[in-house]
Amino acid sequence: MFSIRLKPELEEKLNSLARETGRSKSYYAREAIQQYLEDREDYLKGIAALELREPTITLEELERRLAR
Repeated sequence: MFSIRLKPELEEKLNSLARETGRSKSYYAREAIQQYLEDREDYLKGIAALELREPTITLEELERRLAR
């Protein structure tokens, strides 16, 4: 368990969202941290792939392959 300090504007947004949805502030903090960590992990994997000079394809090629 840990605590964080938020800028007043951000804390008010979080409070408002929690009130409007009936969810806790902790719920949204967990969701945000989880999403950030997943995004960061994907980013780092992408950088590692580029550094290894692994083969890449364009988005258009990927879409074409998936449409088959």
